[in-house]
Amino acid sequence: MRTGDQIVQDLPWRWSVQGKIFIIGGLGYMFDAWDVALNGFLTPLLGTEFGLSAGQKGLVATANLIGMAVGAVAWGTVADRIGRKKAFSITLLIFALFSVLGALSPNIEIFLALRFLAGVGLGGCIPVDYAIVSEFSPKKQRGRVLAAMDGWWPIGTTLAGVSATLLVPVQGNWRWMLVLMILPALLLFWARRDVPESPLYLTRKGRDTEARQVIDDLVARTGATPEPYSIPDPVVEDKRGGALAAAADQLRRIWAFNPKVTAVAWSLFISVMLVYYAALSWMPSILRAEGLGEVAAFATTTLMNGLGIVGVLIAVLVVERLGRKRVIGAAGPLAAATLVAFAVLLGAGAVSAAIVAMAAFGAFALIVIPVMYAYVSELYPTELRASGFGWASSSSRAITGFAPLLFGSVLWPVLGLPLTFTLLGVLVVAAVVFMWRCAPETAGQELDHITPGSNAAPSDQSDQSTPPTTIASS
Repeated sequence: MRTGDQIVQDLPWRWSVQGKIFIIGGLGYMFDAWDVALNGFLTPLLGTEFGLSAGQKGLVATANLIGMAVGAVAWGTVADRIGRKKAFSITLLIFALFSVLGALSPNIEIFLALRFLAGVGLGGCIPVDYAIVSEFSPKKQRGRVLAAMDGWWPIGTTLAGVSATLLVPVQGNWRWMLVLMILPALLLFWARRDVPESPLYLTRKGRDTEARQVIDDLVARTGATPEPYSIPDPVVEDKRGGALAAAADQLRRIWAFNPKVTAVAWSLFISVMLVYYAALSWMPSILRAEGLGEVAAFATTTLMNGLGIVGVLIAVLVVERLGRKRVIGAAGPLAAATLVAFAVLLGAGAVSAAIVAMAAFGAFALIVIPVMYAYVSELYPTELRASGFGWASSSSRAITGFAPLLFGSVLWPVLGLPLTFTLLGVLVVAAVVFMWRCAPETAGQELDHITPGSNAAPSDQSDQSTPPTTIASS
């Protein structure tokens, strides 16, 4: 007799069922992207309004990203304790509240504090959203579904760029940029009420009756043939202590689960996101320093973000066919290389060619990031999935949070752009080599039953086409 987990992961894909969860989860991820990208546009505007130095301007993105690092750990742990559904809504509400208050900030000190708190809420969206979407997705399409989740990222960054560019001439422009982002986020908070709790989470917690209700409802709504199934024994956890004890316990457990896997997850997140956030946070300022006007710099950065949509579509098309590791291994170094080319061309005065390289970076970065997110979320068992992903995300946010500050005060002015981006690219290559040697391929494997030593991409693609093709074309 099969288990309820296996039933859920073998269901046919239906846009009215799993697709609805994909859209609602993805929209939350879109606001994460919108908010992170907005840092790059806020930096020069706040620098002008409050008379900030280059180093002080780096704090605009740093405060927000450090908050996200705290939120990724806290909410990944909380989601593994209280459930995906509750954390799913609370994270977005906290983000919206403190972003609205941030728009009213009278000085830079209060603004930075509120951006940190908004980041704490938003930092939980990625691990929680990825956990709930992955646990509702059929295993045959899970890779493409999770890769397609990242399609919401360039949509969010593009919306940030378009809104920022249009609002440049408006008095109090940076305040309106924050307000405009929050209005649809509040509507999404309302929509999330209808998302059911993850049946995989319910079974791990011993909530058999609730798990069966959700599973039976999914079977009925997807049109699958009902069959008897068993519910696995719950996972016993030590719930003593408060939030810090819970976070420490989860950190211990994810390293105890498999030290090599966790080291790979952290190294990938840190290296890839260090390159991406450095570019995202400073690109408008870099272009302004090269003589572009504010509107032109914002619009050009928006082009880089928009090309990310193409990157995600490519990722969706190749993630199951080539496997997670092959895509990450190729696209990660290519993204770093195009960013180095951008810096070299810009220094040589070839601005048009540099913009082409920057656009290519936007595409390659959004090939590797969605596949990396899908890959890391699959490496951990259900009881550790949100916290494992959350700690990996947090490790990158903790380090990349200081990247805008160091970039503006040390790296860019001392080393120059080409050498800075080259050093960051070396870290990406090292992480890819480490992944290839020490972590398994997860494509086509059942969650909680990933074969540790597998490096092979799936060879049978005959049954992989239904929802991924639809997602890729959407």
